[in-house]
Amino acid sequence: MTSGLKKLGDVADVQMGQSPPGDTYNTEGDGLPFFQGKAEFGEDTPTKAKWCSSPSRIAEAGDILLSVRAPVGPTNFATERCCIGRGLAAIRAKPQQCNQHYIRYYLRRFETEIAARGVGSTFAAIGRKDVEGLLLPVPSLPQQERIVKLLDEADALRKLRAQADQRTAVLIPALFHEMFGDESFPERPLIELVDQSRGISYGVVQRGNHFPGGVPLVRISDFGNNIFEPKDIVSVEPNISAKYQRTVLVGGELIVSIRGTVGRVAIVPAMAKGWNVAREVAVIPLLHDVSRPFLHSYLLSSFAQNFITGEIRGIAQRGINLEDLRRLPVPQPPKLLQEKFAVRLEEIHRMESNQISRAQRLEDLFLSILHRAFAGEL
Repeated sequence: MTSGLKKLGDVADVQMGQSPPGDTYNTEGDGLPFFQGKAEFGEDTPTKAKWCSSPSRIAEAGDILLSVRAPVGPTNFATERCCIGRGLAAIRAKPQQCNQHYIRYYLRRFETEIAARGVGSTFAAIGRKDVEGLLLPVPSLPQQERIVKLLDEADALRKLRAQADQRTAVLIPALFHEMFGDESFPERPLIELVDQSRGISYGVVQRGNHFPGGVPLVRISDFGNNIFEPKDIVSVEPNISAKYQRTVLVGGELIVSIRGTVGRVAIVPAMAKGWNVAREVAVIPLLHDVSRPFLHSYLLSSFAQNFITGEIRGIAQRGINLEDLRRLPVPQPPKLLQEKFAVRLEEIHRMESNQISRAQRLEDLFLSILHRAFAGEL
């Protein structure tokens, strides 16, 4: 791609948003859709939540909406005429000079660099001059259209993969319902399925400051997707963890979030042996013959989740009492049926693992093409 650099303001019209009077906002659909910033953005288009009966600044359908205030850089396309607040700018390509989608891909490619231009002690923001002064390579329109076509194709593959992943996410609940949902099985309270020497307990109450090299502490954020996947590990002093022996992990337990965001569930892997948990997490040390995959899926079922959320207490600090969790009724299907479920579940997990690998390859392909497009390599 051979071309000179041009300022964005030379090849597109830029309009900065402005917040209209607060008494003109509404949620009843009166006036134009009103977008204030990144909070309303989806992957490509924003979601309507507010309207404005007396808009100050207007974007047209097809305009690029650029977030210019905390955070700086993300983009969406306007799907209809709308009002934009001061957190957004509307960008409209001059059709004889630049392709609208080419500009959007340029903004996506350099989002991090654009964000770095933000200034302000409280909220990072960029102004009109910053936006109009962005430099981008501007090849001929046919060349821009060819680049857009390549990027559209790579992006479409990436999105199809994401859609397939979303469909896969419903397979496990569907399988659970297929195998257990229409049958009536004997029930036992959850407490009868656990190692009574440990019972069901919550973890460390006063953990203190992070203690490097100490005992890792599992928090709700470490199993936010109902899978044990710790990220920013916090550790406590060994002598503090030692005061909570009942919740020191050995692997194979279930953990449940019982405060704040209630009802998340994960199976503890063997690699977490010796770790402990925070006070907002309850440890369920299951007996050896209890099926972990079955109970994990059951605790995520609508019945169990409705039971758990129905027992939530408190306003400032929402949570479920351990006594309520202990009496949760658990169906007892035949062991062979539970084992069959576990086998099919493992097949789904293998498929999910392959999908994640494919999704990463498609993401890498898209990013590679995106980088090459603006490095003159396409």
